Amino acid sequence: MAHRPDTLEHAPLGRDSAYPEQYDAALLFPIARAANRAPLGIEEGALPFIGEDEWHAFEVSWLNGRGKPVVAVARFTLPASSPNLIESKSWKLYLNSFNQTCFESTEAVIGVLKEDLSRVAGAAVGVELFDVDDAALDPVRLPGECLDPLDIAIDDYTPSADHLSAGGEVVEETLYSHLLKSNCPVTGQPDWGSVMIRYKGPKIDREGLLRYLIGFRQHQDFHEHCVEHIFTDVMQRAAPSELLVLARYVRRGGLDISPWRATRGMASPGSLRLARQ
Repeated sequence: MAHRPDTLEHAPLGRDSAYPEQYDAALLFPIARAANRAPLGIEEGALPFIGEDEWHAFEVSWLNGRGKPVVAVARFTLPASSPNLIESKSWKLYLNSFNQTCFESTEAVIGVLKEDLSRVAGAAVGVELFDVDDAALDPVRLPGECLDPLDIAIDDYTPSADHLSAGGEVVEETLYSHLLKSNCPVTGQPDWGSVMIRYKGPKIDREGLLRYLIGFRQHQDFHEHCVEHIFTDVMQRAAPSELLVLARYVRRGGLDISPWRATRGMASPGSLRLARQ
């Protein structure tokens, strides 16, 4: 049976919390995506994109059958089509509840994680566990051209789609910026990140795009909703035939969140962990 999403005011985020060390699936707190999608004109059951929220967790540990600690790095993939996202502090508390709990095998841990997270999200959640020395965790650089060297003046730090424009020749290109910053809607803490935009369509004005992305600097929203906001605005103002928006947010509290949204038919960007993550 799926969890019923509660209002954000009841979430553990921004509150003093005890850190349990014995497994407790009830710690996970779902948040319905629909409320934040409605202002963007996105209707549940008719999503204008595909995508995933990719999470890495760096504080994952449990005890093996003989009581010896095991440590790992976890990668979770939560489908954008899931009715709920999972509030990040509740996810952290949940993972910490494994710390003094014995499991017979890594496979048993993966099985529990998949079952609990999928139930709360309302859709199947992918789970991978890596050794901390695994080369698959090595950082990479974003592909494409970086917008950050553009010498522009900025005086607007709220997202405005008016900065976006496109026209002329149809191009296929990948652009990125490390200047993305938004703020947690509950605690006000800064969330730092990088954003990549891959598209096919009329050429997007790069200075306007960078101004737009910097405009999130004082915006309060969850990572997943910021990416959907960017996707929706670029689709409406630039009208590309193909679009992918990917953000890689800096780790906070042992977790990093990396959502991506794309038009149907575009390939998954794969896992792109950056140095700041």
